[in-house]
Amino acid sequence: MMEQFGHPVAVLAQEDLSMFGRDPWWLVVIKAVFCFAFLMLTVLFSIVWERKVVAWMQLRIGPNRHGPWGLLQSLADGVKLMLKEDLVVRRADKVVYILAPIVAAIPAFMAIAVIPFGPAGNEISILGHRTPMQLTDLPIGILYILATASVGIYGIVLAGWSSGSTYPLLGGLRSCAQMISYEIAMGMSFAAVFLYSGSMSTSTIVESQQSKWYVLLLPVSFIIYIVAMVGETNRAPFDMPESEGDLVGGFNTEYSSIKFAMFMLAEYINMVTVSSVAVTLFLGGWKAPWPISTFWAGANHGWWPMLWFVIKVQLLLFFFIWLRGTLPRVRYDQFMKLGWKVLIPVSLLWLMLVATVRALKNEGYDFSQIVLYVAGGAVALLLISLLVDFFRRGEEEEETDGDGAFDPMAGGFPVPPLPGQSLPPVPRRRPRRDGELIVSGRVDTVSDGNETDGKGGDGA
Repeated sequence: MMEQFGHPVAVLAQEDLSMFGRDPWWLVVIKAVFCFAFLMLTVLFSIVWERKVVAWMQLRIGPNRHGPWGLLQSLADGVKLMLKEDLVVRRADKVVYILAPIVAAIPAFMAIAVIPFGPAGNEISILGHRTPMQLTDLPIGILYILATASVGIYGIVLAGWSSGSTYPLLGGLRSCAQMISYEIAMGMSFAAVFLYSGSMSTSTIVESQQSKWYVLLLPVSFIIYIVAMVGETNRAPFDMPESEGDLVGGFNTEYSSIKFAMFMLAEYINMVTVSSVAVTLFLGGWKAPWPISTFWAGANHGWWPMLWFVIKVQLLLFFFIWLRGTLPRVRYDQFMKLGWKVLIPVSLLWLMLVATVRALKNEGYDFSQIVLYVAGGAVALLLISLLVDFFRRGEEEEETDGDGAFDPMAGGFPVPPLPGQSLPPVPRRRPRRDGELIVSGRVDTVSDGNETDGKGGDGA
C-alpha cells in the first residue's frame, strides 16, 4: 500500500507523536500557564498596538497617559471594565445570560494547546527536564482547533437569545450565520494542507514545510484562509455584529462590566489563535525565515524558534489592524455573498485541483509541480479579481435615473434604496391656507414687518 500510493500515505500511517504525553504533571502545569500568559500578554499588547497604529494612520497621538508611551492603556481599560457596575437585565434568562460570555471565552483559550512554539524534539530543558516546545499534539490537531472554534459560536448565540431583547437576538443570529459560513471556507482551505502534508497534526505539518512553506505551494488556500479568518473573528471590514449603524450593538448590547470584557477578550484571543494557525499551516510555523535559515544553522534550535513564531504572529496581527484602519465596513448581504458565492466555490475548485496534482505525483508524473504552480496562479488571480470586484461593486451599484423606477414596496414590505437609487417623490397635500414661514429672532421678514407695524414697533 505504501509503495503503491507514495510517501504521503506512509507519513500518515507512521505518524510519530510519542514525544508527547511524557511530561510530569508539574511541567504540564507550567506549559499550560505559559500558554495562558502568552495569550493574555499578546492581547494586552495587541490592544495598545491597534490603538497606536490606527492613531498613526489617522494622524493622531493615540494612548499616551497610562504607562510609558501609553503601554499600560489596555491594562487600565481592563481594570475600568471590572470596576463598572455589573447589570443583569430583568427579562434575561439569568443562568444562560451569565454562562454565555464564559462559553465564548474558554474555547478561545483551548486552541493554543496544540500550537507548536518550536520543534517537536526535546530541544529545550525546563528545570532539568527535556521537553518539546508544545503543550500537546493530536493526530487530528487541526480538527480539534475547528471544534473549539465552533463551540465559541454557542456563547454568542446564547448571549443574544438570553438577553430577552430584540436587537441582541438579531446580532447573535447574524454573528452565528457569519461565523458558520466562513468556517466552511476555512475548513476547505485546511483540506489542501492535509493533502500535501499527509497529516492533521500541527507538529507534522510544520515539519513537512522543511523545504518550502505552503504559502508558496498553496497560495489560494492561504488567501481563502486569510479572508475567512477575518470574517470568523468579526473584525473590520466584516464586523457586522457590532455595527452601530445597523444594530444597537450586536449580541453583547445588554452586557456590562466583566461579562462584556470577556466577549472582547474572546475576540482578541481568537485573533491570536487564527494568526497562530495561519503561521503553523502556511508560514512555516516556528521555522526561521529563508535568509536567516541559509547561513545560521542554529536558527531552528533551542529557544530561537519561539522568536520566529512570535514575530510571524505579530505581523499577522498587524494585518488585522491594517485592515481596520483601511477598509470600510461592507453590507451584510455583500458579506454573505462573498462567503457563499466566491470563497466556497473557489475553495472547492482549488481542492479538486490539489487532489488531482497529488494523484499525479503519487503516480510518478514529474510535471505535477508545474501543473500546481500554473493552475494555482490562475486560480489565485481569479480569486483576487473576485475580491477586488467585490469591494469595488459598492461604488458601482445599479444606478437608476431617478424617474421613479425604484419601488420600495415591490417585495411586499418597505426596503431602503441601494446606493445610486432614489425614492420616488412623496405626494404631499397643500396646506389649508397658504402662509409664510416666520423665522424666529428676526424682524426683516414680511410677516414680522407687518406684525411690527400693526403693534406700533418693538417698544409697544
